[in-house]
Amino acid sequence: PDNQDCLDTIQQKKTGILAMLDDECRLPRGSDLNWAKRLYDQWLPEKGQTISENTRFQATKVQQGKALFCVRHFAGLVEYKVETNFMEKNKDEIPIAAQNLFETAPSQLMKDIYAIQKKETEDRSGDTANKKGPAKSKTVGQQFKEQLNGLIASVEKTDPHYIRCLKPNDAAKPKLCTRKRLTEQLRYGGVLEAVRVARAGYPVRLTHQAFFQRYRMLLPDIPEEQIPWSMEDQDAQKLCVKLLTTCLEEGKKKAERGKLDPQESGISRFEKIRRMQHQPIALVFPQTDVQLGLTKVFMRKPPHDALEANRVFHQSASATMIQCWVRGLERRKKYLIAQDCAITIQRCYRGYKGRERWTALRRATASLLLTNHYRMQISRRKYNRARNGTIKFQSAFRGVTTRRYVAAVKLETYYRRYKCRKNFTKLRSAIIALQCRTRVKIAKKEMKALMGEQKDIGKLKENNERLKMEMNSLKAMLAAQAKEDASNLAHTRQLDEKQAEIDRLEKRVAELEKQLSDEKAIIEKLEADLKAQKELNAMNAASSHGHGHGHGHPHQKRSGVSPAVAKAAVEVDQGAGLAMPNLPSNYVSPDVLAKHKKHLSKLEEELRAERKHRREADAEIIKLRAAINGVELNEAEVNDLLAQKLQEAPAATSLRIVMVVLV
Repeated sequence: PDNQDCLDTIQQKKTGILAMLDDECRLPRGSDLNWAKRLYDQWLPEKGQTISENTRFQATKVQQGKALFCVRHFAGLVEYKVETNFMEKNKDEIPIAAQNLFETAPSQLMKDIYAIQKKETEDRSGDTANKKGPAKSKTVGQQFKEQLNGLIASVEKTDPHYIRCLKPNDAAKPKLCTRKRLTEQLRYGGVLEAVRVARAGYPVRLTHQAFFQRYRMLLPDIPEEQIPWSMEDQDAQKLCVKLLTTCLEEGKKKAERGKLDPQESGISRFEKIRRMQHQPIALVFPQTDVQLGLTKVFMRKPPHDALEANRVFHQSASATMIQCWVRGLERRKKYLIAQDCAITIQRCYRGYKGRERWTALRRATASLLLTNHYRMQISRRKYNRARNGTIKFQSAFRGVTTRRYVAAVKLETYYRRYKCRKNFTKLRSAIIALQCRTRVKIAKKEMKALMGEQKDIGKLKENNERLKMEMNSLKAMLAAQAKEDASNLAHTRQLDEKQAEIDRLEKRVAELEKQLSDEKAIIEKLEADLKAQKELNAMNAASSHGHGHGHGHPHQKRSGVSPAVAKAAVEVDQGAGLAMPNLPSNYVSPDVLAKHKKHLSKLEEELRAERKHRREADAEIIKLRAAINGVELNEAEVNDLLAQKLQEAPAATSLRIVMVVLV
């Protein structure tokens, strides 16, 4: 059906609904009510008119009062309400705040997107292209018309195939189909009308080559000499007529034979498969339903359906035959794989059983060996336990015996010490008693002498004078001692420092004496070894003159040189850098002996120097102690005291003697 008048009502220039809406949007004081009034004046100019001349625009008085109008589309009458911001929706302008936000966006991507969108919505038509000033933005109606025109241009350039989408129900629920709703959609979409028109004529149209190639497979039993499989060097129209005639003849014969038995003997497997399939409708239809033109074959729907059904039947039979062969190949392949797997499993099982028997033999041998080792370990543990117990028992017994012996020795020692101490105590007590007795006698004798002297008056005066002199001397000594107390502290400090220096010197002297004794021992050994070596050389020289060249090396006979001395000699020689090849290990060099003597003389000099420092320190200590006690000593007295100290070995005894002499 033609829908052009409806399209003109909507998009016609100047008088169309969209054109008038765009004009109203351009006016400064345009509104939705003014737009509705213009529509009523344009399409309903006469008084009391409610339907336009082309019957597409309708509006009753009540609808006009409510600013409503209706448009009759192909699907039916649709009502529109003007007071729903038609103008605002048609302008579709971006708010000023959003424009400022996009223009000042920090991201360059946002600016580019906004520029592209703005360029697409700007109106650059022929009327405004030559005018100065900013371009006007496109309305929604203009954009819709441009998109629709572009779609129509694209459709005209191609061969479109339309797909009709049907809505099964208005509730949008699955598995629910409303027949009335589907029928309305088919009717309003023009599908039923198109089907009716197609059925009235020849809807199926195929070229001769396509018809022959598509339906030649319906006659597989016809030989190629009668109807070839290829159209090369053949008249296409004649081949199509012959194919159609043969198909109708075979269809009539098949309809007369009726249903065939698939178990009939002597038929091929392919024929058996075809007989087992669901049989299609017979190719029995008027030949006038198929017309052949110069380049195409025109068919009505019933012949086309019959041909397609038989074609599907033959394709299904061929596919079943191919599937039969493929399944056979797959089964054979699976059988061969299963056979190979079974052989492999049998081989692996036999190998496993053989390895199992071999492992059992190994385990038996290993168990016997493990049993022997286990028994050996048990016996060894028993023996070790018995041995350790015996050792512990012996240790305990020996410890008890030793402790008893040590205790007896200690007891005897304590007893002997007690007896000796007792005897010593008795002897000391007797000596002390004897000394006391002797002193008593001497004291009594002195007492008698003093008592006798006191009776003499001259003696008493002499004694008094002597006592006065002693008292004066004591007072002088006390005064001198008071003066010297201040210097005693410094003398004591110096005395401690000198004593520490003496201790250090004594330690150094002891070390030097030890080194000196070691060097003397080494020198004595070296001299003895050198002497023995000279004697040996003399003997070797005598034997060589007496017997000529003897057998063996002259140094094979070992001398009496000790290994330690020989080692020291070799080390000194190595340190001196002397090369002595082919010498015995106990060889003593005269240079080594000279070096040791030189080292000995050096040590003696150091010892003499340390002893000299020791004498000087001892002399200083004697002078300091004499000064502390208020006595001044000269050099001769100090030397005498040092000589006396050197004659006595212990240092403590020498100090005690010095103190006694000083007192």
